[in-house]
Amino acid sequence: MTLEDEYRILIGGYYGISYLDEYPLKEFLLKDIEKYIQDYLEENPLEGFDFQRESEILKESLPPKRKLQDAYLLMNRMKGPMDVVFLIQKKLKEMDSK
Repeated sequence: MTLEDEYRILIGGYYGISYLDEYPLKEFLLKDIEKYIQDYLEENPLEGFDFQRESEILKESLPPKRKLQDAYLLMNRMKGPMDVVFLIQKKLKEMDSK
């Protein structure tokens, strides 16, 4: 997996967490994810990669299910709160049953 792919998963995960309206600490978690992404970019600089443009493209083009799948991967990498992981799993199951 390339660094660009890793970045896309992080951004997709960020947007996936934004679907979790029932999670009361969502805003704090999004701030933690922003920090995680910034740290990732500092450790893994990519030349010639337009992060802002790519972020906007992913925000518009990724389907909600893919964003939630990315959020699941991101929470595992960040060792995020288990209640968020369970909430993501629940949402994914709901999407599969429709």
